[in-house]
Amino acid sequence: MVNHDRVTKAVIPAAGLGTRFLPATKAMPKEMLPVVDKPAIQYVVEEAVDAGLHDVLMVTGRNKNALENHFDRNAELEDALTKKGDTARLQKVNYSSVLADMHYVRQGDPMGLGHAVLRAQMHVGREPFAVLLGDDIIDARDDLLKRMLTVQAQRHTSVVALLEVPPESIHLYGAAAVEPTDEDDVVRITGLVEKPDAEHAPSNYAVIGRYILRPEVFDVLERTKPGRGGEIQLTDALQSMAEAPDWTGGVYGVVFRGRRYDTGDRLDYIKAIVQLAVDREDLGPELRPWLREFAAELDDKPGEIVEEMPADPTGPISTIRVEDH
Repeated sequence: MVNHDRVTKAVIPAAGLGTRFLPATKAMPKEMLPVVDKPAIQYVVEEAVDAGLHDVLMVTGRNKNALENHFDRNAELEDALTKKGDTARLQKVNYSSVLADMHYVRQGDPMGLGHAVLRAQMHVGREPFAVLLGDDIIDARDDLLKRMLTVQAQRHTSVVALLEVPPESIHLYGAAAVEPTDEDDVVRITGLVEKPDAEHAPSNYAVIGRYILRPEVFDVLERTKPGRGGEIQLTDALQSMAEAPDWTGGVYGVVFRGRRYDTGDRLDYIKAIVQLAVDREDLGPELRPWLREFAAELDDKPGEIVEEMPADPTGPISTIRVEDH
């Protein structure tokens, strides 16, 4: 029996290897990469808690112990900060330890996002739940998750976050075919395609990393065969749910028009750090004028020769010219 009560649990898949950030992620989970002065994963947990989801299940993999350690007590560090009288840093350290009721499960075989969500079935049970992907940081000033929870409660359906992207970028996302509703920021999803080329994309509405899912998704995922990349795709399961609204409640989308920071690749990760830092009261006043000065210097600075690490460590180091654009 499905429980339609309010959502209380959040699931955060965090089993990826982070290969795009090697060698930084050789011994450290990509979710622990700092965004200014907090690991990326903490922003995501804070978002869940701010929306009222204090029960957080993290789906992890091998070499992810640092995630558990971050949200646990560190008696030695706390004692050292206490003896120093460094109450400000002590507060920050303690805050992550009491932020949420944290739980962990291993994914085991890396069989895709759909498989990671399926690993949450025992913890979630027959209740609707949220899924938050760590690569997407939503600005704390924008209430995306709260809005999605409201739509889910009103319609008793599954809800995904959508973002309008340039058509040439849609191949990086799942793309949704949509129909309008009586609400400007809510659409009904009639179909989903995982990473289509621009010619075959049903729209430029991209699915980003926030979902509110009814528990029927577990029944669908158990029957979903591996799709793109040989993995069990959550997009394929949502497509099946969109096609069977009488049983699953269908799938709706909330169109997000706020601030999103993509930490999924190196360039966007750097942009995210800068964007968040310039708005900080403790960093922005000094950072903003420095950025303006630095940007002005770039206009006059010729391309430079830099060394590039070879793909083969035993091979020669090559040089590339950095041109200004």
